[in-house]
Amino acid sequence: MPKKVHLKETPLLIEGAWEVCNQVGGIYTVIKSKILNVLQHIGDDNYCLIGPYVNNNISAVFDPISDDGDDLVSKTVRSLRSKGYEVHYGRWLVSGRPKVVLFKPQNEAWKLTDIKKSNWESHNIPSFDGDDLFDQTIMLASQMTDFFQELDDLNNNKQSVVAHMHEWMAGIPIPEIRRRNLNIKTIFTTHATLLGRYLAMNDPEFYKNLEKGTYNWTKEAEHFNILPQVSIERAAAHGSHVFSTVSRLTAVECKYLLGREIDSIVPNGININRFEALHESQVLHQRYKEKIHEFVMGHFFQSYSFDLNNTLYFFTSGRYEYKNKGFDLTLEALARLNHKLRVNNINKTVVTFFITKQDYHTINPIELESRAVLGEIRKICDAMEKSVGERLFYVASKGDMIETPTIEELIPESLRLQLRRTVQSWKTSRLPYITTHNLKDDAKDDILNFARTSGLLNYEGDKVKLVYHPDFVSSMNPLFGIDYDEFVRGCHLGVFPSYYEPWGYTPMECVARGIPAVTSDLAGFGDFVINDLKRTKVEGIETIHRKHSDYSHSAEELANFMYDFVTMERRDRIAQRSRVEQSSYHFDWNELYDYYIKTYNLVMER
Repeated sequence: MPKKVHLKETPLLIEGAWEVCNQVGGIYTVIKSKILNVLQHIGDDNYCLIGPYVNNNISAVFDPISDDGDDLVSKTVRSLRSKGYEVHYGRWLVSGRPKVVLFKPQNEAWKLTDIKKSNWESHNIPSFDGDDLFDQTIMLASQMTDFFQELDDLNNNKQSVVAHMHEWMAGIPIPEIRRRNLNIKTIFTTHATLLGRYLAMNDPEFYKNLEKGTYNWTKEAEHFNILPQVSIERAAAHGSHVFSTVSRLTAVECKYLLGREIDSIVPNGININRFEALHESQVLHQRYKEKIHEFVMGHFFQSYSFDLNNTLYFFTSGRYEYKNKGFDLTLEALARLNHKLRVNNINKTVVTFFITKQDYHTINPIELESRAVLGEIRKICDAMEKSVGERLFYVASKGDMIETPTIEELIPESLRLQLRRTVQSWKTSRLPYITTHNLKDDAKDDILNFARTSGLLNYEGDKVKLVYHPDFVSSMNPLFGIDYDEFVRGCHLGVFPSYYEPWGYTPMECVARGIPAVTSDLAGFGDFVINDLKRTKVEGIETIHRKHSDYSHSAEELANFMYDFVTMERRDRIAQRSRVEQSSYHFDWNELYDYYIKTYNLVMER
């Protein structure tokens, strides 16, 4: 961990990203979660974010403010508005309430052709025809560039200005700032190379071929039809004063695929205060585990039951990238775990949830019906409980407790018959479904196809059960009724053995909630744990070896870790959860924001 550093000079910092006031990916978490630390070091007067005005629910996250201030940003907004620009200036309604400047991409639609022509002639950036997202990106970039031009004109070299742009979607202004020779220092941070993501999904020897220099970036980008985006990445990387990324692993990609060595690595952090609840960690785990119990009863108990007191909940989540996210390795390890638990007659059940996003028609109506009937069973049982209490109290008050009343005396026959009929009508002989939703194309789904070929189909005798939920968990979801954060709290283990993962927030967030997690040495987070924290310092994080290990050995390593975890004594798991949450401070922005400060000091020196 680096020593505490301080800014040598406080610039006006303009931070730009497509995810500003627009929750569409992991970069949103990066930017939003570190705002308090930025304001602590830079100050509200010297910090502003810039992004798109595209969020359909923008009024919930954006509060307009006046542009009549004397600061440089307010003057710039005022000047642009006087020239006819539609500029949305306000506060982002998140912790810290930072200032933001937002532009509607479509306001530049009238000159889209000219923008594309300029990008090609000035920076050799080609364009698509008919790609709406790409068009929105370059139209936004055109307005951002005009903002920086106006800001520089008004500044007249009075104040140091740094433009920190994230990812290719906000990167286009950087080469144009350099071409116009504006007095603005630029930083470009790529959180993953676009070409690297595609190559990793399609080349089993990606890492070997990468370091051999096998790939021709132009040829590969054309092959995947992403040449314009990759051209923007390269232009921003080569045009920036400081080029940064989030991990050593991505730094290697940048060297070989973008053609420039990284100047600075800025690891992703989290705001631990958001999760901190050490004294009630176990209480929260128990509360949300009960919610998962309810789902499991509705999903499985219609077909057969098992002991929930001896059941562990594993989960994996993230973008549906079957190989990159390690879904394939997780499934292979689970199949091996199932075999190990059965052979050794271990009296434990593991239910593993795959939480991702895939196209589906509807939630499976049988799933909803089962939940509804289970709800009826609970209502009948509650009525029985009330009846028992009232009748037992009546008998006791008369002093007739010579013999304990029978069930028949305490519960009306009508309720007993209603319960029997409801349970009998609910029970079925079919196997529990793997998916909770009706997928649009389940015949080609990799998760389902693995389950079919491996026989991991939720048989009663299986120790490992699968639940594939092709939508993100939220409190509005009728199957769980809890938010994703609460769902994670209720689980026992997060499993994320990624093959390609520039950083990896999910295991970090598990640790912050006191939940042990598995990552891999091919994830930026895993690499950080191994090389920066020396692994043994962080309780509850297991790093699976994938970099120099073949698929089968990695799967066996993961299966063995899972087996050891399942057979751990309950009291040891409880103790571990407490230690895990206490060690999460390693990943707090209070520790990791120093990397950003060093980067800002570096750019000011150039």
